[in-house]
Amino acid sequence: MKRLAKEATRQYSIEVDAIIREQSHSRKRIEHLLDGMLDFCFDDGMLTLYKKLCRYYFPIAPDVTATYIYAYRDMWDNEKDKKKL
Repeated sequence: MKRLAKEATRQYSIEVDAIIREQSHSRKRIEHLLDGMLDFCFDDGMLTLYKKLCRYYFPIAPDVTATYIYAYRDMWDNEKDKKKL
């Protein structure tokens, strides 16, 4: 799982960097990436990348970005708390 997450982070980082570099406002493109990235947010590298894209997307679509933040919390916050126990 960790190897797969590292490879996914590498691949997604190329796309995230391109979106930011191009100053893209394509909601479809950004949300497609966030949807895919969410599954790998158990990995700290992917979580950092996910947050980076959310921060970029927030001024474009704050309400939609909030749903992605809540989706992360629903899916992963409890898992990280369990690991601390």
